[in-house]
Amino acid sequence: MAGRGCESRLPARMFWVALAVRVLYITLAHTYRIRIAQDHFQFGWEMGRIARALATGYGYADPFNGHSGPTAWAPPLYPLLIAGAFKLFGVYTLKSAWAILTLNSIFSAATAPAVYEIAWRSFGRTAEGMKIALWSGWLWALYPAAMQYAVHWVWDMSLTALLFAWAVVLAMRVRGIGDAEAAGSQTARRWIAFGVLWGLIALSNSSLLPFLPVCGVWMLWGLRRIPGQLAPAMRNAVLSAVCLAAVISPWTVRNWRVLHAFVPLRSNLGAELYESTLESNNGFPWGTTLPLAEADPEFQRFKRIGEIEFNKEQGARAVDAIRANRARFVKYTLRRIYFFWIGVPHTDNGAFVEAARTLDYSFLSFSGLFGLALALRRHVPGAWLFFWAFAIVPLTYYVITVQARFRHPLEPLICVLGVYLFRSADRTRVWSWQKSASRAR
Repeated sequence: MAGRGCESRLPARMFWVALAVRVLYITLAHTYRIRIAQDHFQFGWEMGRIARALATGYGYADPFNGHSGPTAWAPPLYPLLIAGAFKLFGVYTLKSAWAILTLNSIFSAATAPAVYEIAWRSFGRTAEGMKIALWSGWLWALYPAAMQYAVHWVWDMSLTALLFAWAVVLAMRVRGIGDAEAAGSQTARRWIAFGVLWGLIALSNSSLLPFLPVCGVWMLWGLRRIPGQLAPAMRNAVLSAVCLAAVISPWTVRNWRVLHAFVPLRSNLGAELYESTLESNNGFPWGTTLPLAEADPEFQRFKRIGEIEFNKEQGARAVDAIRANRARFVKYTLRRIYFFWIGVPHTDNGAFVEAARTLDYSFLSFSGLFGLALALRRHVPGAWLFFWAFAIVPLTYYVITVQARFRHPLEPLICVLGVYLFRSADRTRVWSWQKSASRAR
């Protein structure tokens, strides 16, 4: 009983330790001192600009410099959080930066219990399974790579990773992975929570939505041969979809009324796709999608014709560019696939720093991928859900653009699978060179 009680308190300990480490680092390393270049643009980039407009009375608008009008350039959840900090502590102030990074740290720390649960549900409550869960949870809590986006970036990565990790947990609970009473896990409450959580994901980072239908099918798949279970589960799935729609519909209605167009979540696909086709960007755009200088002709065109029409025009230009040079588009897509898993090069780093950064980034990718392959081979429960996450979540980034931070929603799974890989190493295996040495003796 004492051991079970200690085990039940572990997720809370992971959370508090992870939070303390992150907040201490923010405070002592002064990461809240964000660069003030380009009128604080690196303080949240487009999301920070939208938050400034919200906090200063212009509404959800102005994702770049100047007043360009209402926007749906980014989903609203994270900009609203930044705007709340701006209202409380001032626009682009050090206090606001500290508050936002601390909020990021809460999101990142709250991901550790999800990592812990994903691991024990996948590998069981055996001694080895709980060791994998323990190592996974503490690795997320303490490993610097897991916390970098929480303590340095004013962007949605920590929030999105938190929501996605708990969505995976809920999917495993609904499917009954790790539960003795698997059939009883398909409850309406869990399906409702799943729908609400995915609604929040859509309002945080809609690029993850292609994974949702596959995840839903996976949740239902285990019931196909259980008499009397599939029909109630289907009704719950519809209820979950209604909840998701209820979460995102106010934002969609707002876009219809303000932008006079049907924009379910965000409006910038055309502009981003066009940037991905430019030879000057070499497959992965670095800078802003629009010039920050208000006098720039391109920004003036954006302001004059409006965000919706601008993105339509840019999307049409992108399609024309792809049709005119399909080979280049394929080349860029393959480069983006490579860089998503190996790391986008930073030309401003020295050779040694860049090599170390690439090695660290790619090591995590390969650990997760090889761990996934091993989990599939050994028929680990949940392995196919992880496979589809790895296969589908990056697709948008393969086609449009790629940065290291885009992998972060998958990193809770990479953490679990990497620990599983190294915990599964066969310590009893005798290698050929050891056999030769033994014979020689």
